[in-house]
Amino acid sequence: MRFADAALLLMRLMVALVFITSGWRHITNLAARAKGIGMSKGFTAFLGVAEIAGGLGVAFGVLTQLAALGIILVMLGAIQKKIFVWHTGFWGKDASGWHYDLLFILMNLVIITTNGGRFTLWK
Repeated sequence: MRFADAALLLMRLMVALVFITSGWRHITNLAARAKGIGMSKGFTAFLGVAEIAGGLGVAFGVLTQLAALGIILVMLGAIQKKIFVWHTGFWGKDASGWHYDLLFILMNLVIITTNGGRFTLWK
């Protein structure tokens, strides 16, 4: 357990990198992203802001559990869309399945249960 807090920090930074960049793509390429995911521009912008906010919270350890919970909700929505609307299998075609989303749910569950580890700004 000597390096557990450092490992948690690295995991939080990886989660943050993925969600901040994804959210940024939602916001900066709104029309194309909305069409690609089959959602309205307004909802796609909301998703982008939610992903950026969740990513920043997880990265800096600010309201870490709430930020991780928000990301989990986004991922549950993605899994729902992939399974019930797009009929994507676990592995999917060209590795676009919902296994990826499930990994991020589990990573964020670790962040929630550990409260992000010791290296946080505001729990």
